[in-house]
Amino acid sequence: MNKIRILLADDHAVVRKGLRFLLERQPEMEVVGEASDGREAVRLAAELKPHVVVMDIGMPQLNGIEAAAQIVKQNPQVNVIMLSVHSDESYLLRALSAGAKGYLLKDSAEEDLVRAVQVAAQGKPFFSPVISEKLLEDYMRYLQQRGLKDSYDLLTDREKEVLQLLAEGKSNKEVAALLNLSPYTVETHRTHIMQKLNLHNTAEIVLYAVRKGIIR
Repeated sequence: MNKIRILLADDHAVVRKGLRFLLERQPEMEVVGEASDGREAVRLAAELKPHVVVMDIGMPQLNGIEAAAQIVKQNPQVNVIMLSVHSDESYLLRALSAGAKGYLLKDSAEEDLVRAVQVAAQGKPFFSPVISEKLLEDYMRYLQQRGLKDSYDLLTDREKEVLQLLAEGKSNKEVAALLNLSPYTVETHRTHIMQKLNLHNTAEIVLYAVRKGIIR
């Protein structure tokens, strides 16, 4: 059985030790390297070619978000999970924009880390359940304050299908193959979805889907 190769990046040795302990109890996982700063994480990711990088968001020399962006740019097949103490939307959006596949709160890492690595290794997104709940609460409050309505119900059934697949990280081409549509038709659906929901890029599509509980 091919094991999931994992690189740990955190500037605290005790945190890395705890993460390693959690992951190496799983027979299908192996930690292939550890980095204590962002630059080292980028170098080791290129050298060791892990399937998953578990990266602290606040790293010396190069912060976790910038390091994640460089790692994904070097090798789009690497799936980065950000570890963070921040549950607010701005951090999550920055992490997604950098190409991160998952976002875990440090205080729930013990319960969620193994599942997050399993899911991310398949190229699918994973977020701490607390994140989804908080994003939805913040979003509902935002709509109420501005007297706005959520536009999700304006989407057609097909658009809802396309939204979920895009949020799961699939390309237009992959969505087209799954739904038996042309890539042009998928691009048209994508444009309509973004117009109706006032979204501007893929990171915002993922964020919206997490907020709505469409992906977990």
